[in-house]
Amino acid sequence: MKDSFNREIDYIRLSVTDRCDLRCTYCMPATGMCFLKKEEVLSLEEILFLVENLAAQGIKKVKITGGEPLTRKDTIPLIKAIKAIQGIEKVTLTTNGIQLDKYASALKTAGLDGINISIDTLDPDEFRKITRVGELERVLNGLRKAVAVELPNIKVNTVARGELTAKEICTIAKFAKESPIHVRFIELMPIGLGKGCPGKTQEELISVLQDNYGVLTPFEQRLGNGPASYFSIPHFKGKIGFISALGHCFCAECDRIRFTADGSLKTCLHMEDGCNVKEALRTENKELLLEQVFTAIQQKPEKHHFLENQGDSRLMSQIGG
Repeated sequence: MKDSFNREIDYIRLSVTDRCDLRCTYCMPATGMCFLKKEEVLSLEEILFLVENLAAQGIKKVKITGGEPLTRKDTIPLIKAIKAIQGIEKVTLTTNGIQLDKYASALKTAGLDGINISIDTLDPDEFRKITRVGELERVLNGLRKAVAVELPNIKVNTVARGELTAKEICTIAKFAKESPIHVRFIELMPIGLGKGCPGKTQEELISVLQDNYGVLTPFEQRLGNGPASYFSIPHFKGKIGFISALGHCFCAECDRIRFTADGSLKTCLHMEDGCNVKEALRTENKELLLEQVFTAIQQKPEKHHFLENQGDSRLMSQIGG
C-alpha cells in the first residue's frame, strides 16, 4: 500500500485499550477520565480480522500500544496470534513496565520481537510525582526481568521533559552504557495535556551527553520500526536514540497508520480521525474495510501540522502511544 506521496505503508500501531495503571501528568488527568466501555473496545477476533486483511495488503509490522496494553487480559494471546499471521514479520509492544515483571516470560514465549519501556526518571519520588501512582522499583524489576528472559530489542523511552536535569539524562543513558539496551529520548508532543509543557530539544540532550560521555557518532542502521535517529557513544553497549517529530521532522519517511482501541483509523498523529472501521470489523466486511483503509491512506497528509497548532483534541492514551 502506498499513499499519494509514494510512501509505502507497511506498519500499523494498534492500541488495544485506552486504560492505564498510571496517570502521568503529561498524558492523563488525575481524575475524571471517561474510559471506553468493554463493548466499545475491539475484540481479539476483530483485531485479528483487521491484521489478517491488512497483512494480505502488505502490512508487515505491528506495534501493540495502549493506554497500557498489559492491563488487557488477552494481550499475550493476541501477540501470539498476530505472530502466526502470514506476512507479519515483527510484533512489538510499548509498555510502562508496571506489570512487566509478571508478563516478561509469557511475552518471550509468545514470540515478541521487541519491547519499549517508558522510564522518565530514576528518582523514585520524581517518578511518583510524574505518574501520580507509580512505583519506580516495579518498572525496574520489569526491565531486569525482560533482560533476564532475553526479550529481544529492549528499548527505554524517556520523554524529554523540561524538568530533566543533566544528572538525570546521564543516569538514564547509563542503561545503554552498561547493557545492550537502546535509550531513546522522545520530544514532548503537543497533544492533550502535553500541550504547553516545556521540553528539551535534541540538541540540548546531545550537548549534555557529549559533555559527560564523549562524541555521539551517527549510527546509520535501523534498530526497529520507528523513526528514531540513533547514535553510538564510545564504550556503550547500546545506542542512544532521539525521536524528535518537531525539531527533526521525519514525515518524509513515515510508513505507518494507527488504529485506536475503538477502531478509529488515524493516518497521522496530529489529525482528527479519518474514519472508524469498527462496523466493517464487526460484520467481517472485508471489502468495506479495505475501501476505508485505502481511501484513508490516500488522504494521509504530507507532514504533521503541530507547529500550526492543529491536532487531535483527545489525550494521548485515547489515541494510542
